[in-house]
Amino acid sequence: MTKKIISIVISAYNEEGNIEELYKELINNTKKDKNIGLKYRFEYVFVNDGSGDNTLQKIKQLQKQDGDIRIVNLKRNFGHEIAMTAGMDYALGDAVIFMDADLQHPPVYIPQMIKLWAEGAEIVLSRRTDNLATGYVYKLCSTMFYKILNWLSDTKIPSKSPDFRLLDRRYVDFLKGFNEHDRLFRGLLSWIMPTDKVKIIDFIAPKRFSGKSKYNVFKSFALATDSIIQFSVRPLRLATYLGLLGAFVSIILAAYVIIEYYIIQHRTPGYATIMVTMSFLGSVILLALGIIGEYIGKIHMEVKKRPLYMADYIVASCENGVFKSRREKE
Repeated sequence: MTKKIISIVISAYNEEGNIEELYKELINNTKKDKNIGLKYRFEYVFVNDGSGDNTLQKIKQLQKQDGDIRIVNLKRNFGHEIAMTAGMDYALGDAVIFMDADLQHPPVYIPQMIKLWAEGAEIVLSRRTDNLATGYVYKLCSTMFYKILNWLSDTKIPSKSPDFRLLDRRYVDFLKGFNEHDRLFRGLLSWIMPTDKVKIIDFIAPKRFSGKSKYNVFKSFALATDSIIQFSVRPLRLATYLGLLGAFVSIILAAYVIIEYYIIQHRTPGYATIMVTMSFLGSVILLALGIIGEYIGKIHMEVKKRPLYMADYIVASCENGVFKSRREKE
C-alpha cells in the first residue's frame, strides 16, 4: 500500500540560528513519532526567501543527511506570502503543512494536525492563545489591527490565527489558481473556508530560539494596508463619506459666517476660520486621494502579470558531490 505524503513547507528568511534546531524538532514529531512515522511519507520543503546570512548553507548541509529535504531558493526576498506560495507550488503532498522557520510555530503540534486531517478535516488552522516573544503593546496593537481590518473588510479574518496550518491537496490546488501578487493567505482561506471542514488547534508561541522578528513597524503597517485593500472597497466608501462630511462642515461654516456678518453684525477677521477650514478640507482631499492611489497602485502592479517569483529548486540527488538544481520561473 502506497503511503500518503505529507509536505511541510517552511519559510525561512535570515534564520541561520534556528534551522538545525527546527529540523531536530521536525524529525522528532514526524518520522520518529510512533503514531504517524510509519503511516506517512514526509517531505520538508524549505523556502529560502533571499536570506542574506547562512540560512541556505545550513539547509544544504541538512539536505546531505536527509534526502527528503527539498530547497526552493528564491533569487531575492519576495516576502513571506510569496515564499509560502513558492513552497506550495513545489509541494507534492496529499496534505501540506505551512510553518515559519523561527520556531514560533512549534512542530510538536504537527501530529495533532495530521490526526485531524486523517479524521476528515480538510483545513486545520492554529490559534495563538499567547505569544511569549512579544510584549503587551504588540498584543494590543495586533488586537486593534484585526478589529479595524474586520470592520473595513468584507471578508472576516480570524485574529490570532498565524500561518501555521494544514491544507488538504484539494485546497492547495485551488489556491494555486490565484495569481495576484499581493496576497494574504489568511484572507484567501477565510474567503473559501468551509466551516464544516475546518478544525482549530490552540497553541502558545514560545520565545524565539534565535534571532529577532523580521517584521518592523513599517512592514507591519504595509501588511495592514495590503490586507485591508485586498479584501474590501470600504476604504473607498470611507473616502466618499469623508468628502460628504467635509462638504457638510463647509456648509455649516458658511452659514455661520453669513449669520455672524449680516445678522449679528459681528465683523471680526475670519483668518483663523479660513485657515481651519482650508486645513480640514485639504486633509480630507489628501486622505481620499491617498486611498484611491493605493487601489490604483495595486491595479497597476497586477495588470503587468509579472511572474510571482524566480527560484532554483534543489533536490538531494547529486553527481560528483554537486547538487543538481532546476531553474524555473513561476
